[in-house]
Amino acid sequence: MANTSVQYNKAVKSCFDIFLKKNTDYGSAWRVLRTSSLTDQLYIKAKRIRQIEMTGASRVDEGILPEFIGIVNYSIMALVQLELGLSENLNLSREVTIELYNKYIATAKLLMSNKNHDYDEAWREMRISSLTDLILQKILRIKQIENNKGETLISEGIDANYLDMVNYSIFALIKMNEEEEKR
Repeated sequence: MANTSVQYNKAVKSCFDIFLKKNTDYGSAWRVLRTSSLTDQLYIKAKRIRQIEMTGASRVDEGILPEFIGIVNYSIMALVQLELGLSENLNLSREVTIELYNKYIATAKLLMSNKNHDYDEAWREMRISSLTDLILQKILRIKQIENNKGETLISEGIDANYLDMVNYSIFALIKMNEEEEKR
């Protein structure tokens, strides 16, 4: 049986490497985005994945793997924005950016570990397309909560949905890596 923790860390490293390179290129320009804008960016990425899965075709020379990486990274950005709020000050230091990224990845990994225990790693039997659908569902839930000004009656909050999207995307990356290794 595969070691989920090791696979999780490997997938996170891929996401983090991209995040750091983009941070070098763009700085923390994403800090001006409202969480609703980040949610919409996540929606675009998830819709593209679903479109490619359903049609088998892509006109842009990128597959779905970079989109799942993007979902991880945009979800982390959204969690940071929930904590810090949007800012016109784009001087979030590299050190603080890394610290916040690692904080939310650690939170997501702990959540994954707890859920994997309770659900007996059921995600391993799921299709990547089902993970995509769950991500879309989480995005639509967030949009509804945002439309309700953050209020819920009984449901988990926006942050829990972002954390779930991090984990679903990492599961998809793990499954894609396993498929690649079988070839």
